[in-house]
Amino acid sequence: MNAKGIRAITTFGYVGLLRPAPGTWGSAVAVALGLAIDHLLGFPALVLATVAVTALGFWACQQALRDRPGADPSEIVIDEVAGQWIALLFPAAAFWSRGMEGWWLAAYPGWVAAFLFFRLFDIWKPWIIGRADRRGDPAGVMLDDLWAGVFAGVAVLVAAGVAHGVLM
Repeated sequence: MNAKGIRAITTFGYVGLLRPAPGTWGSAVAVALGLAIDHLLGFPALVLATVAVTALGFWACQQALRDRPGADPSEIVIDEVAGQWIALLFPAAAFWSRGMEGWWLAAYPGWVAAFLFFRLFDIWKPWIIGRADRRGDPAGVMLDDLWAGVFAGVAVLVAAGVAHGVLM
């Protein structure tokens, strides 16, 4: 694949070129697209899309950064999309497992929380997220956001449990 194609992938259709804060734009587009996939095609499609974007992201980052060791350019946002979708899988799975029709209206606070927690963990980079970010290789570009997605998803479930009195 040529450089233009790889740039289109890593910037997620050039969303990564939006300023300011391309990572936040990437996350916002990921939430909207993830909601559409889940609502129109179902939770299994969101899982498959997450796996596909993650695999494509690892490959594209490897191609884009092979001549730039240690680089994590801000325009690369496919990692934000993959991480944000991982965070969204947590509230989506909670509703899907209960077979709730029209869940996306009831789950809206969970999706907003997933976005906010993901952005928090992606910026703050505690513990293993920061370690992945400091790797200085293309895999680290993806891994820090994947871990941020896991942290955000767990935080959403904990917050929902506290809000509903389950974890009090």
